[in-house]
Amino acid sequence: MHEGSVGTALVGTALVTGAGRGIGRAVAIALADAGFKVVANDLPGSTDLAQTLAAIRERGGQAHGLPGDISDLARHQGLVEEAWNAFGSLECLVNNAGISVARRGDMLDVTPDSFDRLIEVNLRGPFFLTQAIARRMAEQVAEGFRSIITVSSINVEFASPDRAEYCISKSGLAMMSQLYATRLAPHGINTYEVRPGVIRTQMTAVAREKYDTLFAGGLAPIARWGEPEDLGRAVAMLASGALRYTTGEVVRVDGGLAIRRL
Repeated sequence: MHEGSVGTALVGTALVTGAGRGIGRAVAIALADAGFKVVANDLPGSTDLAQTLAAIRERGGQAHGLPGDISDLARHQGLVEEAWNAFGSLECLVNNAGISVARRGDMLDVTPDSFDRLIEVNLRGPFFLTQAIARRMAEQVAEGFRSIITVSSINVEFASPDRAEYCISKSGLAMMSQLYATRLAPHGINTYEVRPGVIRTQMTAVAREKYDTLFAGGLAPIARWGEPEDLGRAVAMLASGALRYTTGEVVRVDGGLAIRRL
């Protein structure tokens, strides 16, 4: 067993979308450490996915790679079938896959193509993948704690006009999580939204200097970048059933950024 792993008994199987790198990889590893068998999804042809699988297996965990583009709705049924068959069940879905804008700029210059692409990948894909998995979960008798966890963004609350379509897509995920929480609670499926702040990933590297300056000026009470592992621990806590008498909750992992201060 790897020194960093928790070593708990297996608690089920979790599907993590966008698990090739960054937050997705950290979430997949944290879930494996918490005892989950992990079905790790990333885009077809991803070289990052193999590294995630290797990292989990090196820690003594069980992992199955699932290439697929979640924005391709025609592939959803096949993805769901493979995810379920990988280890015989599915107790957790983590909606993590997403993209940022191709170019930050004035929202008055946003193109329909850019807007549609962000909605397609960040909102439409997760909504219908969750629908497909929720239908199957609802048909089965629960043998353990089941959850659907959606990774959104602090941009649900903080407007960034230089990436308006991103903000809109992530805001839709927040409502999606509320809706599924309401619909799925009678089936014993708990639903959560994890809302990251400024996290150090390849996606945010383009704004490194900007956020370094902001943190130095007191951007958040915890004056540092968040790390993908901070998100991983939060997701693993929720997926393991630590907050069983909650659903529809938002868990902010933002260093206190969303606190209103005078």
